[in-house]
This record gives sequence, C-alpha cells and structure tokens, in this order.
Amino acid sequence: MKKYLFVLRKPAHSGGQVQEMLDIVLTTAAFDQQVAILLLDDGVFHLKNGQQPRIAGMKDTAAIFKALEIYDVHDIYTEVESLQERGLKPGDLCLPVQEFYRKDIAGLMKQYDVVFAG
Repeated sequence: MKKYLFVLRKPAHSGGQVQEMLDIVLTTAAFDQQVAILLLDDGVFHLKNGQQPRIAGMKDTAAIFKALEIYDVHDIYTEVESLQERGLKPGDLCLPVQEFYRKDIAGLMKQYDVVFAG
C-alpha cells in the first residue's frame, strides 16, 4: 500500500481547485490507500471553527474534513508557523491536528510515497 500526502496551501473557499483536491483525497482513501493531509500557509483556515460558507453561497469544506474519519483518514498535519502567522492555535480548529515546525516539513514529506500539492 502506498502512502499519500495531500498538501493544501490555499484557503478553504478559494475556488474549485480546493474542492477537486478534497475529492481526490476521498477517492484515494476509498480505495484503502493510506492518506494524510498537510495544511500549510492559508490552508490552515480549512479547519477554522465557526466558518459559515453557505452565507456566501459556498460549499462547507469543513464538513468534508469532519467526514474524513469515515474514510480512515486520521493523519492531519499543520505547520506551527502557519498557524501562528495567522493568529490561530490548534484549539481554534474543528479537528485535532499534529503540528510540525517548518524545519521538519521536508522530513515529514519524505515519509510518503506520493505527495500532491494544491
């Protein structure tokens, strides 16, 4: 079984590319592959508590993240500095994450067979 890491850098409601990436995550996980997600830069906003995208007519991507457990996707990583630079703490997120410092991200990525960046 290959290990897949999906890297999301864009904010939650920034267009179709984010939704496509989440669809690929779910599809990959549905075929019993080991899947993890890494949220970098503005990608940390995907899990921010209190989002109300429907008010702006957008899809609630946070709901998709909450469904990841059904697909056995349990490894969600974020970068400490990305959170700090945006004034966020792990407690501000709707799911638990594993934090890594920027200097350790390359090592994390090397643990995966396939890395998708979006």
